[in-house]
Amino acid sequence: MRAASRTAGAFRRWTARLFVATLLAPLQALAQHADPVRWQLNLHPGVTETSQRAYDLHMFVLWICVGIALLVFGAMAVAMVRFRKSKGAVAAQFSHNTTAEIIWTVVPVILLVVMAWPATAQLIAQYDTRNAGMTVKITGAQWLWKYEYLGQDVRITSRLARGSDRLRQSGQRPAMTDVNYLLDVDNELVLPVDTKIRFVITSDDVIHAWWVPALGWKQDAIPGLINEAWTDIAQPGIYRGQCTELCGKDHGFMPVVVRAVPKAEFARWLANERATQVPLSEPVGPAETGTGTGPRQQDAEEAQQFAPPATTPGILPAPDATPESGDAIPPTPAPAPTSAPEPAPATPPAGTR
Repeated sequence: MRAASRTAGAFRRWTARLFVATLLAPLQALAQHADPVRWQLNLHPGVTETSQRAYDLHMFVLWICVGIALLVFGAMAVAMVRFRKSKGAVAAQFSHNTTAEIIWTVVPVILLVVMAWPATAQLIAQYDTRNAGMTVKITGAQWLWKYEYLGQDVRITSRLARGSDRLRQSGQRPAMTDVNYLLDVDNELVLPVDTKIRFVITSDDVIHAWWVPALGWKQDAIPGLINEAWTDIAQPGIYRGQCTELCGKDHGFMPVVVRAVPKAEFARWLANERATQVPLSEPVGPAETGTGTGPRQQDAEEAQQFAPPATTPGILPAPDATPESGDAIPPTPAPAPTSAPEPAPATPPAGTR
């Protein structure tokens, strides 16, 4: 009996704590940062128009659910306490009640319409990419992301940070303080704040999915298909995400890092990238690779590998080419035409005159 009583008491205390935590969840969400935290109970507030609308819609529906739960569980508690058999309550004997049936049919329909209206408006606005201030092309590949600022002659290849890659392949356990283990990259996607940015998303090989929770949307990257999305980041900061489509053995090592900066800082960064990177229309040479965060040495070497040779073996230079000595190369004289040899006189057959 004592064990049963202790178990019942512990269960009641656990139920009470869960109930209090459920009621406090909407209030705790108001103080949470955009980055996920330990024991987070709710969505993080949005940092873009899309994510803020999704967050507001989520909170609106959550409060409706809290109201429904209070009404339903409150009615159940009253019925179990006031109308229990030990107090002599006798259940009513009826099979239908038209008024009750109308209420529990009409009220849910109204609630669904109230929730569906803003949800539909949010979906329509989420795919409206008109009036964008800039366009970024995102290309997924096994297992990296390629970013191209269209019209700016700037492109970036973003891979898992080398430190995280070495640590994961070494078999060692990361430090507990390294909260961004496997979530750091070598080159971040830099974007300006307070600017509507259009994304065109595709893939080079298999299906990937580009996802940054703080931006409020996820979009598949499909080979041979262009998907669109947009964002306008309101707060400077670093926002992390990952590929969320199983794309091969290293699917779990395709992080996404977006760094949002003020417009003036973004303009300086873009000018530096444009100055140090090779324009897309020109071949890449050894002297054009540059250093720093602008050009990517590995990308330049790959482009140089596939660049056409300067001269083709077996073909002489043009007549007006000038060697290092400065003397003009004389034109190659055309070979003199050769005349056909004269045919030998025919020998008459023996016995003829």
